[in-house]
Amino acid sequence: MVTIIYFARLREALGMSSERLALPQGVRDLDSLRAVLTARGGAWASELAGSKPVRAAVNQDMAQGDTRIVDGDEIAFFPPVTGG
Repeated sequence: MVTIIYFARLREALGMSSERLALPQGVRDLDSLRAVLTARGGAWASELAGSKPVRAAVNQDMAQGDTRIVDGDEIAFFPPVTGG
């Protein structure tokens, strides 16, 4: 099981702030997890599509698509933040 946390517009669009998910077989990195979530369709597909700017962190460390994930990890998805 992993814990997935959604922030900002993702939380609003997906209607949840977090969930626990058993990692499907073959899901070993962020890109494959994002593909599983996108396959849910609807808001999942539009908000997590590869063309949308979405950042991720694994166990509170910024991560890239090829970052490995394992049972027990905490994964956060959030839109990029700008400021000045």
